[in-house]
Amino acid sequence: MIKNFARGIGALTLTLAPLLPPPAAQAAQAAPAAEVTTLADAVGLLKVTEEDRAGYTSSSFRHWNAGEDTTDACDTRAEVLLAEAVVAPTVEAGCKLAGGRWTSYFDGQEVTGTGPLDVAHLVALGEAWDSGASAWTETRREAYANDQGADVSLVAVTSRINRKKADKDPADWMPPSPEVQCRYTGEWVATKLRWQLTADDRELEALKVYAEGPCEDTVVRYAPVA
Repeated sequence: MIKNFARGIGALTLTLAPLLPPPAAQAAQAAPAAEVTTLADAVGLLKVTEEDRAGYTSSSFRHWNAGEDTTDACDTRAEVLLAEAVVAPTVEAGCKLAGGRWTSYFDGQEVTGTGPLDVAHLVALGEAWDSGASAWTETRREAYANDQGADVSLVAVTSRINRKKADKDPADWMPPSPEVQCRYTGEWVATKLRWQLTADDRELEALKVYAEGPCEDTVVRYAPVA
C-alpha cells in the first residue's frame, strides 16, 4: 500500500548525490535532492528522435535476475509482486508465492493469486529498445529490465491488460481507467527521463495532449541512472 501511495505522488528529481570514493560510496551516498516540475515541463525535457526497432528481441534484456536481495531466493518478478501486494501472499520454499491479493494498476481489477498477473515494464522493452536502449551495453539493459530503484518502472497488472498494452507508447495505448491516465502519463515520462530514453513525434504529441489538458496539475519524480 505504501509503495502504491508513493507512486501516486509526483515530483521531479534533477540532482544527484555526489559520488564518494569506494568503499564508502554505497553506504554514505546521500539521497538525491528533489525538485518538482509540472508534467508539461517534464515532457519538454524529452529528446525527440525517430524510433528504430531493428535487431530487437526480448532476450536482449536479461530478466528476471536475482533481484535486489540475492539471498531471498526471489527473482525480480517475485520481489515486485511481494512489494505491491494488497494482501501479502505466503512465501513458500524457493520463493513460491501462494495466495495474496493485488489491484491491477492499469485496469483496477482485484486479483487473488499470482496466476493472472504479469509484472510489466511500464515502458516496455521493445519501446525502450526503439528509444535508445539498442545502443546500451548488456549490463545496462539488464539493469533496466530489473529496475526496482524506481517504484514506477515495474508494475503488477493483469496479463490480459498487459497483452493489450504490449509495447505501445501513449500515442497508441492508454490505461482504460481514466482515473489512472494522468498517473500513467507522469510515470511514463519519469521512466523515460530516468533512463535517458527518447520519444518520437507521435508519442510527444500524445503526451502534450495530456500534459496541457486533463493532466496539467500532474507532477513527476525521477532519479537519473548514470
